[in-house]
Amino acid sequence: MDLSNLRPADGSKQSDNFRRGRGHGSGNGKTAGKGHKGQKARSGGTRPGFEGGQMPLYRRIPKRGFTNRNTKTIVAINVSALEVFENDTVVTVDTLIEQGIVTNPKDGVKILGNGELTKKLTVQADAFSAGAVAKIEALGGKAEVI
Repeated sequence: MDLSNLRPADGSKQSDNFRRGRGHGSGNGKTAGKGHKGQKARSGGTRPGFEGGQMPLYRRIPKRGFTNRNTKTIVAINVSALEVFENDTVVTVDTLIEQGIVTNPKDGVKILGNGELTKKLTVQADAFSAGAVAKIEALGGKAEVI
């Protein structure tokens, strides 16, 4: 692969020799595919969301509540999901992704205490519940906050 072999992907480039409004012989002359008269035949058009003077949808729907821009999306994992690891394993967010337990750790991973754990593990996560820490440390493991 070098510069002399580069070409656009199939279907990404369209022909630019199609000249609108250049007479009947062009195949798309006179009205240039816009039909006769009307708002859509003219230049300018309307802004997105305009409904011809009717109260637009974004103004008809009631606005309620508040959305905090600074919220974090924490992925919660139960202690029972850690059973797939071997004894004395260091469990990190990356190992959770490799095992398929977590697919998209957006703003962090929190370990919750639901379920049973029978293996000694060193778990490194963004947050732990009190029950999860108790279950991990009861077996001699460690719960480390990253």
